[in-house]
Amino acid sequence: MTTFHLQIVTPDGGFYDGDAEKLIVRALGGDVCILPRHAPYVTALGTGQATVVIDGQRRTAACAGGMLAVTKDDVRLVATTFEWAEDIDKNRAQRAKEEAERRIQSAKDGAELEMAKAKLSRALARIKAAG
Repeated sequence: MTTFHLQIVTPDGGFYDGDAEKLIVRALGGDVCILPRHAPYVTALGTGQATVVIDGQRRTAACAGGMLAVTKDDVRLVATTFEWAEDIDKNRAQRAKEEAERRIQSAKDGAELEMAKAKLSRALARIKAAG
């Protein structure tokens, strides 16, 4: 199968650097699928589930914020957070969801409400990725 070079980095450093067959990630306008020989492309990332196919194996992750850049030779995903499904603490994600829902209900202003909504979105992405 044809592959492309994929780098996934976060503020904590390199997360993945190797070949991949497919990348599906949530951009601000919706999901984007990157396959080998994709046209050059740059987009901001939203919050949601990411899927990477490596050596025929599908890996799922929670991904939030950042950018995706596709060039002739490389695909670089620079994410604010990126967490493989098997590394997600499901109980912690559920508690974060419940806390965000409480904060949404008690928000005193628009900024507080938007922050709580963002936290809820991240928690939901983690829960979905973890299965």
